[in-house]
Formats: sequence, structure tokens, C-alpha cells
Amino acid sequence: MFVKCYTSTIYGISANKVTVEVNISKGIGMHLVGLPDNAIKESQERIRSAFDNSGLKMTGKKCVVNLAPASIRKEGSGYDLPIAIAILAASGQCHVDKLENYILIGELSLNGDLTPIKGVLPIAIEALADNFKGIILPVENANEAAVVEGLDVIGVNNLLQVIQFLNGDCIIEPAKYEILSSDLYYELGEYEDDFSDVKGQRHIKRAIEIAASGGHNVIMIGSPGSGKTMLAKRIPTIIPPLSTNEALETTKIHSVAGKLGAESGLLKKRPFRAPHHLTSQVALVGGGASPQPGEISLAHNGILFLDELPEFGRNMLEVLRQPLEDKKIVVSRAKYTVEYPANFILVASMNPCPCGYFNHPTKECVCSRNSVHRYINRISGPLLDRIDMHIEVTPVENSLMVGDSVEECSQDILRRVVAARTIQSQRFSDCSYVHTNAMMNSKMIRKYCKLSSESSSLLERAIAKLSLSARAHDRIIKVARTIADLAGEREILPTHIAESIGYRSLDRENWGR
Repeated sequence: MFVKCYTSTIYGISANKVTVEVNISKGIGMHLVGLPDNAIKESQERIRSAFDNSGLKMTGKKCVVNLAPASIRKEGSGYDLPIAIAILAASGQCHVDKLENYILIGELSLNGDLTPIKGVLPIAIEALADNFKGIILPVENANEAAVVEGLDVIGVNNLLQVIQFLNGDCIIEPAKYEILSSDLYYELGEYEDDFSDVKGQRHIKRAIEIAASGGHNVIMIGSPGSGKTMLAKRIPTIIPPLSTNEALETTKIHSVAGKLGAESGLLKKRPFRAPHHLTSQVALVGGGASPQPGEISLAHNGILFLDELPEFGRNMLEVLRQPLEDKKIVVSRAKYTVEYPANFILVASMNPCPCGYFNHPTKECVCSRNSVHRYINRISGPLLDRIDMHIEVTPVENSLMVGDSVEECSQDILRRVVAARTIQSQRFSDCSYVHTNAMMNSKMIRKYCKLSSESSSLLERAIAKLSLSARAHDRIIKVARTIADLAGEREILPTHIAESIGYRSLDRENWGR
């Protein structure tokens, strides 16, 4: 008897429908075809054990299982459930009437229970696009799939429960997930950190506020203990909330990477990823034998924090150039090419020199001028060009550390950032792929960032004195546009240009003089 049912496979952060075809005929043995990997080939032993422990019978005839299309390599253990159900249907132990209406996916344990899998959200989205009525999957994944409206999400515990549902012997209510009507998922109280914990350093907080308002990449340069990491960890508290679309896209990436818990629906907080400098290039970029998103993509719609930037390998740093420019990362290997979204704010930190005390107000630097330049040169000029703001972080004065001064809290800063982002949202309302000033291309800069003759003259002098590149020129204008938005100004004034130029302290010819 011939039977087919449907499942899905992950490619990048999208899903493709896979048809599981089973034919039982004269002969013996079970044969898996359709480019399965080792995990799928091992499924026949899991399925046999699950059948034995669930009181079901494995066919004694020849059973051919085909995973179509055969041109796509199938990976993972999520094919256990659809293969098992197709075999049961072909051997007359399960009704076939409902099979064409559902995507089935899940891993079987030896006793017939279903265990959770990765990548459920993109599979559910694709199931809805392919006009399936619903999806049958492990109950632990139900909340994640239920985010997709218009799809019946049937969460089950074991193989017998799936059979009972398909045979009409039991009714399982589809899982529900309530999406907030406000379209926002941000709750300030969820963060333990707050900018009110940071004493002094008002000019640094100002720079970070500008970066958050315009989505600008930023690098902080300062001596050990000056507060660089403390400041970076508080940046998520002043970034505007995730919209529903952003939450969906971000959750898809974390779903494919298996970073969601059993109770998770949509991610509610912007990602904050802080990989160590000893992290491998594959872990940072993504890829591997079975392609997975790396830290760069896991930071999508959030923050990628690279502490001690010069300690990262040169090759790893140069890989950042594509996502910083194109907001995506393309991983090409001999057997595949996948594309992952990577629209994040890069926040980096570093010491100013090997000893860490160059330009320190009280401690003396023991490094030679050449060693300072060699240390800075670990970061290439093209990468620095793509970082909009260079902020010098100075140590906090002792009087402020022990004092009882009241500092501005994150909620007050967030209010100003949201106001600036609202201006940008209105400005770019006719362009779906641009949301912040940092994402403007050259054409948009000419349209939305017209400079007066005084502002142009000031910028030209700075470009000539600092020997800045054309890319640095554009980024100065973008930051100035954000400063103007924070001030509620329609025009970019010379003061905005001057402040923006001040955030280019690491440009080669200027540093250390």
C-alpha cells in the first residue's frame, strides 16, 4: 500500500515542505531514500522500539520510505514522527483521511514519547503559507508554533496520542498564544540593570543615547575599570521595544538555533549577545556541517557586544564588514550557501594600548608610541570606518563614586530615544527596509541630510585634517542627523556636525597625537 504525509525541513531560517512517501510491498527490510543524513537513517531503530513499547506492529514486508524532493539533503531527527505515521497508515493501523491537512514533525524516544525539536516557528509559518490546516508536533513546541495565527497547532505527548487524533478517537484543542494588542513586547522592569547605576560620565551616556536613537555602531575606548562593560550591558534598556514583526523574525532565528525554551512564544526582549574573544569563527559567523546561525545572526534586531575587540582574531573581525554594511551574512560552503539576517547594533570595547593606561588622567602609560599604534592597528581601517562612533571612556572620579548623586534612569533616556525613533519612522515611512538613520544609503543621505554652507565647510575642514574616508564622511552626517532628531531640529546645524565629528577619535591620523 502506498501512503504519503508531509513534514518540513529547515534551510537558513526558512522551511521547505518535504513529502514522506511510504510504499509497503512484497519482500523484507526497511529502506530509506531521498538523501537522508545519519540521524534520519537511525530513525528506523527508534521507530521500531517506539512501536514495540506502544503496542504497535512494525510491518514485516518490504517498506520503502522516500523523502521528496530527493535533491534536498534532509537532516535532523524531526522526521521520526512523519515516517512512523506514514508506516502505520500504509499498514492499516492509522487512518489516512487527515494526513493531507497537517504537517507532522517530532523526534521519537524509544518508549514512543515525543521530544522537542528546533526550528518549529519557520516550519509553522511555511505550513500556513502552503495552506495546511495545522501542524502536529511535540507539546513542548506548541507555544512556539502557536504564534502563527490561522494554523491549528496540535501539541501531543506520544505516538499513541497522534494515532488517536488522526483516527478521530480523541479531540485535542489547538494551542493558543496571545499576541499583545499593543504590538510592543518591551517591559522595562524585566531588566535588572539601569543607567541610574552609572555614576557620572554624562558625556558618555549622551553618546550612547545618540547611538541607541539612530541605531549606530559604537566602540568605547578606555582603561580597565572605567565602566565600558557596565555601560554596554545597560544599552538594551534604552533601545525602543520590539514590534511584532521584529519579534517574529528574531524568534525564527533563535528557534532554528534551538535557543528557545519549552514555554517560549515570541521573544520579548531584544537580543544581547556577548561572545568571548576565544569564540570560534563558525560560532561567530554561523555555518558548520549542519548550517546554524552564529552569534552575528543571533544578535539580529538587538546588540552584538564584543569586549576587548583587538583580542579577537583578525579574520573574525574582517568577517564583520559584510553584515555591518549589508545587514545580512552569507555563509558559503562547498555543500551549501545560506543567508542569515544580521541587522544589529555593534557595541565594542577596547583598551587604548597594551598596558591599558594611554591618556589616563592619573596613571602613567608604559607603552611606546609604536606599540600603541600596533595595538590599534589590530583593528583594520575599513572596519573602523564602519563603526559610526568612537567614544573615549574616562574613569569616574572618586568623589562621584562615594557620593549620593541621583543619576538619570533608563526610562527617562528611553523616552527621548523613542521620540527620536518616531521621527525616523515617519521619515522613512515609504521605505520598508530602512528604520533608522544608520541604515540610510547615499541617496537617502542626499535627500534627508542636506547641509548648510557653514555645516559643509566645517565638515570639509574636518575631513581634510583627519584624512577621513568617504564612508566616514557619510557616517558623520548620519550621526549628526540623529543628534538633530534628538534636539527636535529639522535641519542639521553646525553644532550637530561638530558633535558628530567629536565621535571619531580612533581615526588613524588623529589617535595618539
